[in-house]
Amino acid sequence: MSHFIDIQDAEMVFSTKKGPFHALREINMSIDKGEFIALIGHSGCGKSTLLNLIAGLLIPSGGGLICDNKEIAGPGPERAVVFQNHSLLPWLTCFQNVYLAVERVFAATENKAQLKQRTLDALELVGMSHATHKRPQEISGGMKQRVGIARALAMEPKVLLLDEPFGALDALTRAHLQDELLKIVARTKSTVVMVTHDVDEAVLLSDRIVMMTNGPAATIGEILTVPLARPRNRVELAEDPSYIRCRKAVLDFLYTRHGVADKKAA
Repeated sequence: MSHFIDIQDAEMVFSTKKGPFHALREINMSIDKGEFIALIGHSGCGKSTLLNLIAGLLIPSGGGLICDNKEIAGPGPERAVVFQNHSLLPWLTCFQNVYLAVERVFAATENKAQLKQRTLDALELVGMSHATHKRPQEISGGMKQRVGIARALAMEPKVLLLDEPFGALDALTRAHLQDELLKIVARTKSTVVMVTHDVDEAVLLSDRIVMMTNGPAATIGEILTVPLARPRNRVELAEDPSYIRCRKAVLDFLYTRHGVADKKAA
């Protein structure tokens, strides 16, 4: 069976004033359709760089990436990105921010009524129908992220790429949006790749956790399968042996095996 996303010997070297910086080396990974992947590791391990390679925002220095049997050679509407900063245009309403993306992708094949309905459906999906006519400065940080996710989902992407989308939010808002994301992904059957620093978030949301070694020249150190049935309930999982075992495995990788290396290097 062919995989939906294939990353083959991907390398990323950046040119800097101090010379070449080797960010990623020998990245090999396959992702199946509908799978939820979490990328985790210490700061500087290349998580966001790898996400940007999948998004087509960066072109690898070596190797290649394939999505749905096509080489990733740049950005495309089949791969939508949600960043930690919501990136909403402040002079547009929530509706207009989402409509802008919808129009760009579907204007050639759908009329204005269909584009409007697609926009409204996306806002409803993330629970933001009530804020249709509000501008970003009139809503909370968590609501802005919901609109950002709505904008991405409205494009009907084959792959949803999330770069720490809840990282700047308070703990309660973060937990609520994590639960909402679980519901949205269950409904849309999206293939998701998410960068996170949060171990509990990674275990709660993902099917597999990709643990990155420390940079520079970071690579995939280990991939952990999360054997938890869906739908998932965070309260019930708190004492689940499999959840606890997965959480411990990630913590051991990050803070015992690779955390010690950081201290020695310092």
